[in-house]
Amino acid sequence: MANIQYYDVILKPLVTEKSMAEMSDMKYTFLVHTEANKTMIKEAVEKMFDGVKVKSVNTMNLDGKTKRRGMTYGKTAKTKKAIVTLAEGSKEIEIFQGL
Repeated sequence: MANIQYYDVILKPLVTEKSMAEMSDMKYTFLVHTEANKTMIKEAVEKMFDGVKVKSVNTMNLDGKTKRRGMTYGKTAKTKKAIVTLAEGSKEIEIFQGL
């Protein structure tokens, strides 16, 4: 496994209709490094955002989609998605505030 620092774990927030609806339940969705595990994701979220306490982390491995260009077939890159549930007394994550 690669040596992954906490700032390399979270790649970007995932903003979809479903993820925006889950924010009322204090659930936030991120695209994360494919080799990151749940404890690494929890530590990264708590270090990157002040006052945030993570209750649980759910992860999903997503295979790359098959794409075609003419007669040639290929695959897009694999990704990993994490749904982070915050604890009751935790602050909200600021990057989602204006959306």
